[in-house]
Amino acid sequence: MPATKAENLPSYTFLIVEDNDTMREGMARVVEKLGYRAIEAGTAEQALRSSDAPTVDILISDYKLPGMNGLELLQKVRAESPDIPTLLITAYGTIELAVEAMQKGASDFITKPFSPEELSIKIKQLLGRLEERAELARVQAENQYLREQVDVAFNFGEIIGRSPAMQAVFRTISKVAPGDSSVIIYGESGTGKELVARAIHKASPRSAQAFVRVNCGALAEGVLESELFGHERGAFTGAVKRKKGRFELAQRGSIFLDEIGDIPLATQVKLLRVLQEKEFERVGGEETLHADVRVIAATNKDLQSEIKKGNFREDLYYRLHIIPLDLPPLRDRTEDIPLLKDYFLTKIGAELKRPNLRIAPEAEQALCRYHWPGNIRELENIIERAAVLCEENLIKVTDLPFTASREQAIADVDIPENQQNLNQCLEGIERQLIERAMRTAHGNKSEAARQLGIKTSALYYKLEKYDLL
Repeated sequence: MPATKAENLPSYTFLIVEDNDTMREGMARVVEKLGYRAIEAGTAEQALRSSDAPTVDILISDYKLPGMNGLELLQKVRAESPDIPTLLITAYGTIELAVEAMQKGASDFITKPFSPEELSIKIKQLLGRLEERAELARVQAENQYLREQVDVAFNFGEIIGRSPAMQAVFRTISKVAPGDSSVIIYGESGTGKELVARAIHKASPRSAQAFVRVNCGALAEGVLESELFGHERGAFTGAVKRKKGRFELAQRGSIFLDEIGDIPLATQVKLLRVLQEKEFERVGGEETLHADVRVIAATNKDLQSEIKKGNFREDLYYRLHIIPLDLPPLRDRTEDIPLLKDYFLTKIGAELKRPNLRIAPEAEQALCRYHWPGNIRELENIIERAAVLCEENLIKVTDLPFTASREQAIADVDIPENQQNLNQCLEGIERQLIERAMRTAHGNKSEAARQLGIKTSALYYKLEKYDLL
């Protein structure tokens, strides 16, 4: 009678193939005493015909069998169950046979004669391998499930976020992607405006066509116009042949106009015509071309302020502003920092061939406390820098570049020892911080405002207040 199986043991079935009845029955008793089920067969052919064969978890087979031998049986079983652990039994304990058995998929072999204790040890080793594989499969399935859940809950393409602000962004992307209306994305530098634009394109009916990016702030006026609309041969010095513009290249797709607030006024007029009439001409050309292109724009500027200053056309603003989408700065979505940190650790670890890269708890806390004037781009850069410099694949708080500089910045503030009036003291500190931000930003007010964590309009007010304009 088989031994009663312990309740906490997994249920495994062994197939024992041995032509010697006494030996086969003895091996079956060893298996059953360990608490598992044993199926017996006297030949390989009988084993393959068994109706229980598909449920077998572990194969124990003699090498020398009448008809088909043990190795041939192993190959047929593994054709259906590639990962089945196998113990091959032989009276010919040669190195050559052991090597051949391993090459053909045997997990281990045992040489006759052997004791029940020896067989029991071999069986437990096979069970250990089987359970390791089962645990690995379980972990892989669990990780896949978790990745899918994270993708559903916190990702939209390559955009990562579980904060309410980012979930609102994801919902907006889902709503606007199917249409053709112009979209303008507002956000500070490094917040992921291009990723959002790509996500809109990818989720749109135009996804099979081109996504063309233009950095409007990086090109001079004449160059930008040629890049956008193309030019004819001889249109200007150096135009030795016709060139297609980005609108032509983006035909039936999407064009992403990054830093659109920096487009010169003359080019704004031509862009307005494309948005209104869906047509344009190449520079130096007379042929009118049709533009079947969806326009997605982005800026880190306050366009209404630019309109008041005369730097941006109001009619173009309203053409672009059909669907506005605001991207929050990283400091307003700090709950996303752990997710972003994990993503960058995995990405950078793979690039640096340091897959076990990790971050100390105090360093992660420092990441969550930091102000992030450079937003997600700064986070990625800081993690990459720390990953290169850290020891033993562990990023510590001392590997982060901003900790010491922030403490130094506080130390640099001059607080008068005899100043007792709180408002005057705070105003003095605020003025010093603004002056330092303007110096480090080289006079760029938008960059200084980002460093200070305030709106550009608020910075202008404070610059006037402290007579710093």
